[in-house]
Amino acid sequence: METLDAYDLNILQHLQQDGRLTNTELAQRVGLSAAPCWRRVRALEQAGFIRGYRAEIDRHKIGLGVLAFVRLDAAHIGGQAVRQLESAIRARPEIVNCHYISGSGTFELQVVSPDLETFSRFAREVLLNLPNVKDMHTSFSLGEVKASGALPLEHLRTRTRD
Repeated sequence: METLDAYDLNILQHLQQDGRLTNTELAQRVGLSAAPCWRRVRALEQAGFIRGYRAEIDRHKIGLGVLAFVRLDAAHIGGQAVRQLESAIRARPEIVNCHYISGSGTFELQVVSPDLETFSRFAREVLLNLPNVKDMHTSFSLGEVKASGALPLEHLRTRTRD
């Protein structure tokens, strides 16, 4: 599966909005019968377009009121040193996202914590002691304007196969 048609895009759009749709509900919404819809969803999963399904949890309701954006500067940018840092980052559940970035810094992390005191302890005891960390800069979220994991698909609609 290299290209997506209008049905595939509609399936992706609906599943992004509600991953708990039954196959019957999904098929009805996209204008297919159940069997072809199920085959398309499986094909999208096997091709890697759909990587998984999960619940979207309100971090505030589970006591994670602090969201910090942490820029880590690596001491060394090559080979094993960076791989060790990547591995250490992946192992920490408090780090919910990590990206290589351009400009100053090497990694941009999103870190959640119950409160500022807990974050401060985590930063001092864990983040600054990760392998290959040279420096750290932190900013805090003062409020979310938009927090959606849904990806835009409109740019694909002009390139679809029919």
